[in-house]
Amino acid sequence: MKKATIFFMLALLATVSVSAQKYITKNGYIRFFSSTPVEDIEAHNRQVNSALDQKTGDFVFKVLMKSFQFEKALMQEHFNENYVESDKFPNATFSGKVKNLGDIDFTKNGVYQTTVEGDLTIKGVTKKVSEKGSFEVKDGKVIGKSTFNILLADYGIKIPNTVANNISKTIQIDVEVNLEKLAK
Repeated sequence: MKKATIFFMLALLATVSVSAQKYITKNGYIRFFSSTPVEDIEAHNRQVNSALDQKTGDFVFKVLMKSFQFEKALMQEHFNENYVESDKFPNATFSGKVKNLGDIDFTKNGVYQTTVEGDLTIKGVTKKVSEKGSFEVKDGKVIGKSTFNILLADYGIKIPNTVANNISKTIQIDVEVNLEKLAK
């Protein structure tokens, strides 16, 4: 009887630790896009760190601002030096929770619509955000996607009058992270 109890407890612990998986990536993707009648500005960043805890719903990002790549070198220079001040504020971060975690079956392939709420910090300014997106569970991996907009003024990003017609006040952000189970 004692052996059976010990075996049951070990099996239960193993089940709990397997179901409490964490998913991570170091090469997530973020694109931002500004469109005005004068010009479109687009940048890509493939060095996005992200983690998702399937047990708690904790979801985090860390983005190195200098890793955004622009079509024109001058745009990239202005972005880093004048707008987001990358030397002073090297990272943008998000820390939040998946609100409908119970609706996501991490053991079954499928696409699950979700809302993530938390704190987005850009240029040292933190704002509460709530954004819709999806998690696709595919063969043990989780692909997170979202598209949302931010108002530059909310994060203290000032656009000089000389180029105010070239840069939209609202920027579209596209996020895609391919998360893999953290090896134990």
